[in-house]
Amino acid sequence: VEPLQTMLPCIEAPSYEIPIRQKTIYTAITLFIYLICCQIPIYGVQRSDSSDPFQWMRVILASHRGSLMELGLTPVITAGWVLQLMAGAKLLDVDLNDPKDRRLYSGASKVLSLLLTFG
Repeated sequence: VEPLQTMLPCIEAPSYEIPIRQKTIYTAITLFIYLICCQIPIYGVQRSDSSDPFQWMRVILASHRGSLMELGLTPVITAGWVLQLMAGAKLLDVDLNDPKDRRLYSGASKVLSLLLTFG
């Protein structure tokens, strides 16, 4: 995982207090991007007119069947669960209080998320 960590994005804690106006602007931009991605269809997925079991959830989340948001956060959440279960069962020897172990754990979660997404 360590060689791949240099290529993966990492978010650092801010060095100053972020004003509420700036937070609001970033939230609005993120919401706009989310709504745009809900309209972009996934390449190769054919839309059907059959019944949609997630119709009411799509109304709440403002997404359309076969859009980019159809993929959702499932790979990220699944990767987190798998790593937590492995750490809880002592299959992974990880100390999350140690910054190096926490960095490796985070990197493993990102790599596993990518594998679940594209694999």
